[in-house]
Amino acid sequence: MINVKVAISSQGKTLASEVDPRFGRAPYFIVADMENGDYSCHDNKQNVNAAQGAGIQTARNVIELGVDAVITGNVGPKAFAALHAGRVAMYAGVKGSVQVALDQLRNGQLQPVSRPNVEGHWV
Repeated sequence: MINVKVAISSQGKTLASEVDPRFGRAPYFIVADMENGDYSCHDNKQNVNAAQGAGIQTARNVIELGVDAVITGNVGPKAFAALHAGRVAMYAGVKGSVQVALDQLRNGQLQPVSRPNVEGHWV
């Protein structure tokens, strides 16, 4: 089953932007509807420079957007736990543009992760 609504950590505001390697401190999230191709950009500035808790707060914000999945470079243990509790699938270790990541998901080339792929406080 393909995830319908997906949030991608992004360095910019468009589908041509690069996937940000950070989840909690990514400057933007592109939320894409896999059925109709619509997307929107969401600012994450409140967590970019947070002293702590960026992953958890970002996870809460993403869950509130009603997404089924997250595509990112790296997800730490606290963000992973929060997303898992919110029943959000996670695809980590993803590089390239947001559009390429969406195409890879659509084509079954990405596999969900079952655990964090970095330790906490990864920069």
